[in-house]
Amino acid sequence: MLEGKTVVLGVTGSIAAYKIANLASMLVKQHADVHVIMTENAVNFINPITFETLTSNKCLVDTFDRNFQYNVEHVALAKRADLFMVAPASANVIGKIAGGIADDMLTTTIMACKAPKLIAPAMNTNMFENPIVQDNIRKLEQYGYEIISPATGYLACGDTGAGKLPSEETLFSYIMRELHYEKDMAGKKVLVTAGPTIEAIDPVRFLSNHSTGKMGYAIAKCAMERGAEVTLVTGKTALPLPPFVKVISVVSASDMYEAVKANSKEADYIIKAAAVADYTPAVAAEDKIKKSGENMNISLVPTEDILKYLGEHKKPGQVLCGFAMETKDLLENAKKKLEKKNADMIVANNLKVEGAGFGTDTNVVTLIKRDGVKELPLLSKEQVAKAVLDELIKL
Repeated sequence: MLEGKTVVLGVTGSIAAYKIANLASMLVKQHADVHVIMTENAVNFINPITFETLTSNKCLVDTFDRNFQYNVEHVALAKRADLFMVAPASANVIGKIAGGIADDMLTTTIMACKAPKLIAPAMNTNMFENPIVQDNIRKLEQYGYEIISPATGYLACGDTGAGKLPSEETLFSYIMRELHYEKDMAGKKVLVTAGPTIEAIDPVRFLSNHSTGKMGYAIAKCAMERGAEVTLVTGKTALPLPPFVKVISVVSASDMYEAVKANSKEADYIIKAAAVADYTPAVAAEDKIKKSGENMNISLVPTEDILKYLGEHKKPGQVLCGFAMETKDLLENAKKKLEKKNADMIVANNLKVEGAGFGTDTNVVTLIKRDGVKELPLLSKEQVAKAVLDELIKL
């Protein structure tokens, strides 16, 4: 994912420094070239050998250390960096950077770096809330640094409050948002639906489907990392919510319809990946719901056709993509859906194909547009998401 990208991690004196070892490992697994610079205080919390082992690069501490190759001295490393993250960032280092002080390897390198710079403060709550620290943070924001808000929780000092370094996964998501993809969707608004809908029969029972939301979530995350402003309308899933995405949680097909209707007008791209029930149960007599154990007369009432509504109300320049899941006559049915719903593309997958369908981390799909059909091999859902967006951008 991050081949050819150079990430510099600045580590300062904080008990949270141990988290950066895992972050460095996560980045290396994505094939990033990771370099770690530590302050002298940081080595009291974690040994530089840990980072050297994980990254296969020398961990820099001493500005005047000559025991490394010239091409990784601070100015050269600052030029090579695609991103510089300081995490954990102590009050001391934040103050020095904000004041233009460069008296160690970390501050000297970041001062020479023109790549995007992210600062993740981590300190005691009272220190973090100190008006001087807050003023320094605002100053860094004015200079173009991105500040990652600290988490709130139990701190190593025993206090509870703001100042906790966010999880490695959160820090990783900031880096991926910046570096994973080119920002070819910057300035675009994307609306994605994902997950199942639930139609209540009574206070206990309901009708639903096997959708896990994995495909829709992958599309939302990919669009976000490509620079789009993403709104995700999602039914109930067991998935963690994608970061940096506006999430609207819904339950029923009617809920999803109303949420899509309210948010579709401003969208440049709309991808309906949700598996919405076509029918909702209608109980013949409301009083029977209250009578436990009694059989109920249940009829099925058609739900609002979300894709049809979107096709009928598509504004000029808006791109609409739907999904089709079939067990037979895949291409024929998907092409009919493309025309009937006035969509620009249908992503069709055969539920009988191994590796496709609900609950898997892979998919086998066919992309159907008016000017042709493109069959994709077995891919991860993240790869499918990228392929879907690649085709939609062409439209």
